[in-house]
Parts: sequence; C-alpha cells; structure tokens
Amino acid sequence: MRTKPDPSEQLRAALRRPGHGSSDFDLNPETVLPEGRKLRPAGVLVPITLAGDTPRLILTKRSSALKQHPGQIAFPGGKQDEGDEDVTAAALREAQEEIGLPPELPEVLGHLPAHETVTSFSVTPVVAILRQSFQPIPEPGEVDEVFSVPLAHVLNPANYIVESRRWRGQKRYYFTVPYGPYYIWGATARMLRGLAARVSE
Repeated sequence: MRTKPDPSEQLRAALRRPGHGSSDFDLNPETVLPEGRKLRPAGVLVPITLAGDTPRLILTKRSSALKQHPGQIAFPGGKQDEGDEDVTAAALREAQEEIGLPPELPEVLGHLPAHETVTSFSVTPVVAILRQSFQPIPEPGEVDEVFSVPLAHVLNPANYIVESRRWRGQKRYYFTVPYGPYYIWGATARMLRGLAARVSE
C-alpha cells in the first residue's frame, strides 16, 4: 500500500531558513517609496490539504464586484483587527469567514517573511497543512470561487514567469504562475515564489 506524500517536514525546514521579506516592488527597483510610510499588518493563510492523493494548495478567486483586486487569485486572509491576537489569528479568522475553514483544522507549520504590498499592507503568509477535508463555503460578495492547485506546481521555480503591464504610467514587472484557467500573479505569486525558493534550496 502506497503512503500519501506528506510535505510537512520539508516545509517546516524551508520556513526555518533565514531570509528577507518580499514586496510588490521586487522586480521594479526604480520604484521610489515614500519615506515614513505606515504599513498595516495583515495575515494570509497558505492552506495545503493532504486529504487527497497528492498535496494541493487551496486558493480563492476574489469577487469581480470588489473595489480592490476584483477577480484576482488570492490566499484567504486579511488585515489584523483589534480583536486578533496576531497575524496568525487574523489569517485563521479570515479563512473561516471567506471559505468556511474551521479554525481548529489547520496545523500551522510556520511563517514566511512579511510581504509589502502596493496598498501599504505588511502581509505575513501563514503556512498550514490540513489533514482532513472540509467543504468550502465561499463568502458571498467577497469570494467567487474556492479551488486548489497541486502543491508541486507552485513549489517548482521553473513554473514562474516574469510578465509586465503598464501601471501608473510605467511598465511594472511581476511574477505569474499560471495553472489551467487560473492566472495566479502579483502578490500571491510573489509570496509563493518565495516559498518555492526556500524549498528548493
């Protein structure tokens, strides 16, 4: 009987490796950021389910009706509220609200260094595994779809592509890691690229 792959130890080791945070401006070194800017703390959950035959990463497609980042692929998560103990608590709370993930289900393995977004958030990715399946419930008005991609796909640096588009009058470069009909790009792809780099070291 073949045992199911369990990447938890590999991920724990990768998360323990020292390294710097990332930002939406990594590929655009000419960008001048305002001095004294204040970043708001946020946490996103990087949920990896082991319930199937192969490990898969759970992601969301944001509602096309949202004002910020409509229709984009994202991790469940959001800003840290006053009632949240830390960014991990914020990520777990938001995951419960956005996709119906029971907060006791994720087994938190660790954190990636914070990622600075163009919207002035300091986002901490909280990597967790799910050993049991659950029925996702997308939050109406915020999440159009909950889906998953093979973990091996996003952990392979060769699957990442640098693309560009015009943004505020300048050409802006960013990472993408497409999968099937899903165009994973921007901050989500950048944080996943950081995880892939750590695992492949």
